[in-house]
Amino acid sequence: MDVQSSPLAVLSLIVAPAVLTNAASVLAMSTSNRLARATDRARELARQLEGSADTDAPQRARRLRELGSAEQRSLMLLSALRSVYIALGGFACAALFALLGSALAAVETNGVSQALSTVGVLAGLVALAALLHGAIMLVRETRIVVEVLQQRAAEIRARGGS
Repeated sequence: MDVQSSPLAVLSLIVAPAVLTNAASVLAMSTSNRLARATDRARELARQLEGSADTDAPQRARRLRELGSAEQRSLMLLSALRSVYIALGGFACAALFALLGSALAAVETNGVSQALSTVGVLAGLVALAALLHGAIMLVRETRIVVEVLQQRAAEIRARGGS
């Protein structure tokens, strides 16, 4: 099926990146919220460490570990957010180039419309790779959160729940 002669194929080339742009937008919002929560947690831990005069070494060591984890989480979330923004731009470009390529195909027969369509596909592939990277970073960040929670629960259980 020739993409330039089929309205359904042209519509698919335009709609798919638009749907993926919407999905990436939702992912960007949730990643921003996660970054804000990780930053708030790091600030709280830093405040506790700076303000505590207690000499409870295990408590201080735990807070320092958690602060390191919060810092690592923030960096991972920033990387994920950057990737999601790249994906947003890529999907938007893919939709635009697909639209321009199909519009030019209706009025001319040389390679400009084919070149625009190719650029659109390449932009979509870059966007997809960026979205995949962002998702991997989010999974890795979630793993850190779970590890911190498991360590905390194990410490509480070791103290007998008090």
